[in-house]
Amino acid sequence: MADINLKEITLIVGVVTACYWNSLFCGFVFDDVSAILDNKDLHPSTPLKTLFQNDFWGTPMSEERSHKSYRPLTVLTFRLNYLLSELKPMSYHLLNMIFHAVVSVIFLKVCKLFLDNKSSVIASLLFAVHPVHTEAVTGVVGRAELLSSIFFLAAFLSYTRSKGPDNSIVWTPVALTVFLVAVATLCKEQGITVVGICCVYEVFIAQGYTLPLLCTTAGQFLRGKGSIPFSMLQTLVKLIVLMFSTLLLVVIRVQVIQSQLPVFTRFDNPAAVSPTPTRQLTFNYLLPVNAWLLLNPSELCCDWTMGTIPLIESLLDIRNLATFTFFCVLGALGVFSLRYSGDSSKTVLMALCLMALPFIPASNLFFPVGFVVAERVLYVPSMGFCILVAHGWQKISTKSLRQNRL
Repeated sequence: MADINLKEITLIVGVVTACYWNSLFCGFVFDDVSAILDNKDLHPSTPLKTLFQNDFWGTPMSEERSHKSYRPLTVLTFRLNYLLSELKPMSYHLLNMIFHAVVSVIFLKVCKLFLDNKSSVIASLLFAVHPVHTEAVTGVVGRAELLSSIFFLAAFLSYTRSKGPDNSIVWTPVALTVFLVAVATLCKEQGITVVGICCVYEVFIAQGYTLPLLCTTAGQFLRGKGSIPFSMLQTLVKLIVLMFSTLLLVVIRVQVIQSQLPVFTRFDNPAAVSPTPTRQLTFNYLLPVNAWLLLNPSELCCDWTMGTIPLIESLLDIRNLATFTFFCVLGALGVFSLRYSGDSSKTVLMALCLMALPFIPASNLFFPVGFVVAERVLYVPSMGFCILVAHGWQKISTKSLRQNRL
């Protein structure tokens, strides 16, 4: 694993500071009012244990009106801000900016696992300045994304050290990964999705399998013509331990929310209460909408609610072409990354995982969420996008360099 140097850190921190310095003079807006100004959990008079009984907004988790957003560690950082400056917003924005710089630096270390040094710096700088992060960094409630991402990336980096000599298992990094996943989840729920990324990394990167090779090995074993390789058994043991720990975290999380999903109104998410096929067509269309925000963040919005994106009520709606194109591109990249074993396919695979897996909880595909589109939830998925862009730049620059030499 390549190390990062002081020059790279200084460059990234300087760029983040230049981009977000003006946010220090902002006030509290939109959801900040509920999470900061109206949240009694920030006050020193409130017992600390209350933070672990209430949701992100200070509402008891047992109440039906609770949004079930359980992020006590993020609220704890708000409380520390309150102790330092009470309700003066500058310290809140300053800490957000610092956290974004930390994430960008850690992301650079992750990039160096899959890209060369120059491309890694490009990916990290693109992540540091990407306009879609404006809501996550300048909005105080976006700290949930920032804080969770720190432990999300730390968990992944820890897991990459779990492979020892002769493919043996090093259990200390695995145990640390589980701990960091738990911490990331206590900052924001999507932190748990790093487990899926670790599993993909283990199978296709650390062990070097491809989908055809896995299918061939499984087919031979089922037909009784071969046995499972010892290295694959070790991989299975590691993944089982990781998944069992994750399942335990999920069970605890379900108990915390009282086994109830939050209730949202038509104003929050119109498609969630729409009939079939409007609901399915609209939710699937929101995927290319989010992808377009990463590719062309020229039209950002602080509050994507109600009619900002009209419902798709017919299969003849022209917007369905965007959905179809999105899934075709995603499928093509997926086939390329899973079928071949080269470094390029591995980079694409990890980029796709970073884009897709952390976005699943906010996708509306499995359960409704309280918004139509929220740019802050693209904070982690944008990492995958930045890796794809930097990888493309690396391929183009390498090809151009070879042509110039000829």
